[in-house]
Amino acid sequence: MFRKMRRFKQQITDNECIEILKSTKRGVLSLIGDDGYPYGIPIDHWYCEEDGRLYFHGAKEGHKIDAIKSCDKASYCTYNEGYRKDGDWALNITSVIIFGRIHQVEDEDTARKICTELVKKFTDDEEYLRKELDNAFSRVQCLVLEPEHMTGKLVNEK
Repeated sequence: MFRKMRRFKQQITDNECIEILKSTKRGVLSLIGDDGYPYGIPIDHWYCEEDGRLYFHGAKEGHKIDAIKSCDKASYCTYNEGYRKDGDWALNITSVIIFGRIHQVEDEDTARKICTELVKKFTDDEEYLRKELDNAFSRVQCLVLEPEHMTGKLVNEK
């Protein structure tokens, strides 16, 4: 159903993909938007090692939510900051693409955990976390992407 990677020699392992998902903070979530047009949005993510799913949060209404309600198929792409070999100008970047089904998280305790883990990716400030949960949690919609296919690759910009 999903294509094999054409440049398979650049492919990284699933474990390497997971490390990228855990270490990166954001990527692009792509959905099928209005009138069948692609709709890609930059968004923060949290990869949960316990269940192998990606979690997001955002507003309870808008283009993203409408697109998800219309079609639950999604892809998500993220990549690391890369590295340069000594004396080389070219950047080596590792990227991961996930295809899967996305839906809204309805359970409030799960949503609270997702929001907490997302904040922890950016700060360990407990007071900030508490204020965000107190002030904004009621306006947040959490989402879960259940992976069906994942690939990653290391690309050299040369």
